[in-house]
Amino acid sequence: MNPPTLSTDRLVLRPFEDADFPHAAAMWGDEDVVRFIGGKTRSRQDVWFASVRGRGMWDVKGYGNWTVIDRETGTFLGEVGFADFMRGIDPDLSQWPEAGWAFSRASWGRGIGSEAVGLAHDWLDRNRPGPSVCIIDEDHKASRRVAEKCGYEYWQMALLGDHPVMVFRRGGA
Repeated sequence: MNPPTLSTDRLVLRPFEDADFPHAAAMWGDEDVVRFIGGKTRSRQDVWFASVRGRGMWDVKGYGNWTVIDRETGTFLGEVGFADFMRGIDPDLSQWPEAGWAFSRASWGRGIGSEAVGLAHDWLDRNRPGPSVCIIDEDHKASRRVAEKCGYEYWQMALLGDHPVMVFRRGGA
């Protein structure tokens, strides 16, 4: 499946492109960005593999990731989308699209997260109606606000490795 391009007055969500890689690597290399997303910066190779995996997920699952771009300036702002990570946690999240997002400092404090995540979910609701899930570090208040604005409700705690995370669900059981 070819990933669709979505837009608002401020944003463009489009498939990952090779030219996005340096910006994605810089974002995932920022300790403040990853503080609540695993807590470790990512190597350039890990970022590359995650980026192409997010794009390739479209062919396998019918959903995947988008690169978030500032419509006016063309600036890379982050990533948003859905995946099946086969996490093997309890509860098993693989039966639903798992939402995820990460944003560079250039987007912080501007409502970009809620706008981009909302737009992605508008697409999901039209094209794959049904429940979705996300996991969030319990200390990541900004991400929790984004999730709640987009209709997620706290479901339960889970362990991701040995780290507790909050599991949220949206759109039914």
